[in-house]
Amino acid sequence: MQIMEQQKPHKKNKNLKNFGILSGIAIEMGAIIFLAAKGGLWLDVHYQNEKKLFTAFCTIIGVAIALYLVLKQLKRIKQ
Repeated sequence: MQIMEQQKPHKKNKNLKNFGILSGIAIEMGAIIFLAAKGGLWLDVHYQNEKKLFTAFCTIIGVAIALYLVLKQLKRIKQ
């Protein structure tokens, strides 16, 4: 019985740590996409582009960068 009681806090701490890491990843992903979209909007206004091409392109690039970083961090967590 003592072995089972000792394992529970360790597992709970690990789950809490993983939750914190994954929450940070979500915030990081949202910030990257938001900043990329804002940068695209700024470029569209600065160059007076009515079709919002810079916004679309920068947002897609932001999503790609965010996904790359998420996969890289998840790979590190899994090890």
